[in-house]
Amino acid sequence: MKKVALLKDPYNLIITGVGGQGNVMASRMLGNALACKGFYITIGETFGVSQRGGSVMSHLRISKKSAWSPQIPSGQADVIVALEPTEAIRVIASYGNPDVTVLSNTRPIYPVGVIAGELKYPGIDEIRAALGGLAGTVMFINATEEAIRLGQPILGNVIMMGAVAGTGLIPFDTDDFCAVMSESMSGDKLASNIEAFERGKTLVRAPKSE
Repeated sequence: MKKVALLKDPYNLIITGVGGQGNVMASRMLGNALACKGFYITIGETFGVSQRGGSVMSHLRISKKSAWSPQIPSGQADVIVALEPTEAIRVIASYGNPDVTVLSNTRPIYPVGVIAGELKYPGIDEIRAALGGLAGTVMFINATEEAIRLGQPILGNVIMMGAVAGTGLIPFDTDDFCAVMSESMSGDKLASNIEAFERGKTLVRAPKSE
């Protein structure tokens, strides 16, 4: 097996979103792909509300040396992947640092308080400004919109995983994605997932994705 060096060890990645966005599936897929490459992977998950729409956060600790505790220490995330933009702000407040890289979907999911008119949801420019002042690098990905264009709205999480691969920050690419996904799907379903993954890689490399 080819040796691949991490930028640091352990490398700490958080995937965050709300219930129903496929947060857990994304973390398991990424973890399985890296485990197949010989990395030690520890995953810790937290759920704000045990129903659709509640906050969900997965901690992935990636190491070539050993297993680590599942909880990333405060202020030590290396990458934050947000399937919902305000979740990026919530997570970076606890786990961010001046060097963290943030990849955020642009499509909001409004909580009940906002829908009821009791709370105000920040505009995307406010979210950009907040994250820009707290992170080293921030990239916004129109993942949900691209998934809709592909005719598969549920594949926003796969597009975000493709964006992670596109950054080159971790040893994870299309072949790794295909190897894991082909264990549970085939045919047109597998093809549409690969297309979404490739679209995510393209988006993160495009100048307008930031």
